Amino acid sequence: MTGTDALHATLKKLRLSGILETLDLRSRQAGDENLSHSEFLFRLLCDEVERRDGRQLEQRLRRANFESHRTLEDFDWRFNPKLPKEKLLELGTCSFVAKKEVVLLCGPSGTGKSHLAQALGHRACRIGHSVLYTSAHSFFTSLRAARADNSYDRLLLRFGSVDLLILDDLGLRPLAPDEAMDLYELIRVRYERGAMLCTSNRAASEWGALFGDALLASAAMDRLLHHAHVVVMDGPSYRTQRTPKRKPTQDPTQEATP
Repeated sequence: MTGTDALHATLKKLRLSGILETLDLRSRQAGDENLSHSEFLFRLLCDEVERRDGRQLEQRLRRANFESHRTLEDFDWRFNPKLPKEKLLELGTCSFVAKKEVVLLCGPSGTGKSHLAQALGHRACRIGHSVLYTSAHSFFTSLRAARADNSYDRLLLRFGSVDLLILDDLGLRPLAPDEAMDLYELIRVRYERGAMLCTSNRAASEWGALFGDALLASAAMDRLLHHAHVVVMDGPSYRTQRTPKRKPTQDPTQEATP
């Protein structure tokens, strides 16, 4: 076995085989720049750290189950100057995740709630937090199915254990009794144990009515709003503004005026 073969075998045994991807490049660089042994080793190890960080980020993004790739950087803030940009960018620091707080993005359809929810989730993944995104419809459907196969507790634990849970489009319709209890259980399990981000077309003051039970609503909303950042997103629909207007068509039965 040659020295190179032995080095490759040793790196693989130490689970550092990723270093092989830049070993030749760094070796040439060390010769060209007359690097010290310690500097050469430092640059090799930085390459490995960067590779591992990249792989871990890919895993977090994949596990987050986002519907699409959304970031704060690609959000078009110009379409609606009414949006509280400063507040939303502050949330982009993800300090609310570390503090296990709640963010409620409320406003009409098309104002960018889902985009920003996923963008904040993407930022949390980049910082190193575990994130899970789900629509409210998928959340309730999956828990309903979990009751049937006795996996309810395990699934609720999954929703409850990530650093940040994003629940999109909550409140499009009143909740069924089992859904109201599911939402209460989720809020209870995550209260002061993990951050939540919810989007809704309804104002936060209207959410209590979704539960259909005054006591259950009071218990749920008291926990949900205790450490909450309520962000009202008003203004025109981004989708409507981006849709090109159609030119009126002339009635073919009418002759054009000469």
